[in-house]
Amino acid sequence: MARMLELALYLCLFMCLILTCYAQTCAKYAFSSNRVFKSCTHLPVLNSFLHYNYDVSGKLEIAYRHTGITSSRWVAWAINPTSKAMVGSQALVAYQLSDGSMRAYTSPISQYQTQLQEGELSFDVSDLSATYANNEIIIFATLGFPNNDTTLNQVWQEGAMSGNTPQMHATSGPNVQSMGTLNLLSGQAGTIGGRTSTQRKQDIHGVLNAVSWGILMPLGAIIARYLKVFKSADPAWFYLHASCQFSAYVVGVAGWSTGLKLGSESPGIQYDAHRTIGIILFCLGTLQVFALLVRPKPDHKYRVYWNIYHHLVGYTVVILSVINIFKGLDILEPEKKWKNAYIGVIIALACSGVVLEANTWFLVLRRKRSESAGKLSHGINGAHGNGVNAHTANC
Repeated sequence: MARMLELALYLCLFMCLILTCYAQTCAKYAFSSNRVFKSCTHLPVLNSFLHYNYDVSGKLEIAYRHTGITSSRWVAWAINPTSKAMVGSQALVAYQLSDGSMRAYTSPISQYQTQLQEGELSFDVSDLSATYANNEIIIFATLGFPNNDTTLNQVWQEGAMSGNTPQMHATSGPNVQSMGTLNLLSGQAGTIGGRTSTQRKQDIHGVLNAVSWGILMPLGAIIARYLKVFKSADPAWFYLHASCQFSAYVVGVAGWSTGLKLGSESPGIQYDAHRTIGIILFCLGTLQVFALLVRPKPDHKYRVYWNIYHHLVGYTVVILSVINIFKGLDILEPEKKWKNAYIGVIIALACSGVVLEANTWFLVLRRKRSESAGKLSHGINGAHGNGVNAHTANC
């Protein structure tokens, strides 16, 4: 039992490490060109960072970093001097050409669905350049602001390339959230308008379901499968399993309800596969809960059939849960780090299952060998005793 608790602790620590390894910071980043920037902010979406030096004369030296991107995409960072919107933004654009060289230029955004045509900006730009290495594009530039504004409206973006021509960026998920304000003196970056009510409900729906169906359900199955082989863990394993699964069900129903609410508020938007799997999971989960009320005793003749049903439905719920979490991630389109973090958690659970499965078979086989040896020893001793008794009787 102590070994299992120790393994569970290591598993939790490993999951925490996975979740934190994606939390990239600005302070320790070293530029290959040995440039040094006094300030840096981690932008809320699109795996982006802004490093900068600012002085009161209105000179702003920036390095915009966009990580986790391929050479077949463009990136841009812009300032909008007139409004908190994309139109009117004064953009710095960069991408890799088909010959491997980098192109960096300025582009004023005058309309939606822009092709990012090159043009002069409303403020001075000098020392404009860009680099691409290790799936990261960095735009360097020095900007001049005659009015000495210290709070800027900033926009950042990325999209696909067709040959050497930038294409329209995505119009959902992080690509429509990539704008905000920046205080050059404090380094504080804010969002424009914040999250909408629908976006907050989507976030709640995603978190509740990922934690319940996507993590607690598989964890509960692991507890039931591997703790019960330890005699010292009986009946503690059952109460741990039941508590974990019931908690997952309660939280999962809350997440499922928020999904129904979102669906009712968006009649023109349908995600049939995600919705159907969600309904199936709710029905199967409810059956599992009520099945506990009619669970036969261990020595009952129908207990074996109940076990088959319980295991079949349980593993089906776990598999469908993981599938539906990934479908939900594809719909919400959060930053890649969240999907990668969930993948890391699932890999950690799967690896733990493999190790524990091997350990379970080792214990079961060793126990069977021990029992067989005990029976054989008892049989030999019994036969020897019978022979002695028969010899005494004959005498």
